[in-house]
Amino acid sequence: MRSSSATATTIAESPLTSPATTGEVDRRSGEGSDSSSLTSPATTGEVDRRSGEGSEYVGRFAPSPSGPLHFGSLVAALGSWLDARAHRGRWLVRIEDIDPPREKPGAADSILRTLEAVGLDWDGEVLRQSGRTAAYAAALAKLGRQNLLHACHCTRAALTQLPQNRNREPGANDELFHPRRCPTAAAGAVAGQAWRLRVPDGRVAFTDRSLGEQDSDVAASVGNFVLRRRDGLFAYQLAVVVDDAHQGVTDVVRGCDLLASTPRQVLLQQALGLPRVRYLHLPLAVDRRGRKLSKSEDAPAADRSTPAAQLVAALEFLGQHPPAALGNASPQDVLEWAREHWGLQGFAGRVSGAAPQGADAGNAGEEKA
Repeated sequence: MRSSSATATTIAESPLTSPATTGEVDRRSGEGSDSSSLTSPATTGEVDRRSGEGSEYVGRFAPSPSGPLHFGSLVAALGSWLDARAHRGRWLVRIEDIDPPREKPGAADSILRTLEAVGLDWDGEVLRQSGRTAAYAAALAKLGRQNLLHACHCTRAALTQLPQNRNREPGANDELFHPRRCPTAAAGAVAGQAWRLRVPDGRVAFTDRSLGEQDSDVAASVGNFVLRRRDGLFAYQLAVVVDDAHQGVTDVVRGCDLLASTPRQVLLQQALGLPRVRYLHLPLAVDRRGRKLSKSEDAPAADRSTPAAQLVAALEFLGQHPPAALGNASPQDVLEWAREHWGLQGFAGRVSGAAPQGADAGNAGEEKA
């Protein structure tokens, strides 16, 4: 992922300005041929197909239930909520529970209770991805009919031996590179097969409202990426794209840990004929060693007994400069101040920042870890 050069062509996207910078609130309420019919959106000049101006802003917060809500995920939730409310939009909550081996019992309910405790109210019912597998299967079948799927029997251990992966630091959102065809040495005798998207050549470009023009060569950096795993579970990249379209999401506000996933999701939006969305990636809260706060690394849960203080700390992290007195106010008063003063200037261009003292204790974020 890099800032886009002048030679990359970005698909036209619906403009969205921050109310704090305009002075007014936006009132838009099988293996086969390696050839693929999917072209890189950065080279097509295709215009965003959604209605754009006049459409309602719909945002969302989509945590995975792998642990309680911690400071980093609170920042993502608060930033997403504020951006939606400042633009008089709707804010949805979706529980991304499609990876049972990583889930912790009771985590989903704990996350929802913390959102309630800090006053982040959502619109409509909570969508749980565990009940959406038929929709993901239908999307996969559609890609298959377009000859955009690659059947893969490679083991992860074998893929780590490829030159492109030897120096890669594995992470929840850092998928191992896979070339156009399965390397003979990487195809192990394993049960089942994964399905991957056939990725076209070319750079994928999009505009981030904080970081500016971005572009990435997905074919060179990730290659054909997983849509359904060998164990039959659907991958995050497919599920998030299908569900954002299903829920009418227009704006995705999330942490920078998912910035590298965005070009893959743009490719899937195009392949499935789904609307483009606008993106705003918030700075990532990191510990003293520069590692992101993570539920899977047992980052401490946000303290529900001090909701106003938790919100003020998150606002300070996002450069919103809340008055110190708000720490003793009600969560509702904090959120009302924050909604009226929300702006991107305090964090624009920033990809990470140090979490406040205590937020990374025990840790010596759309958050997927």
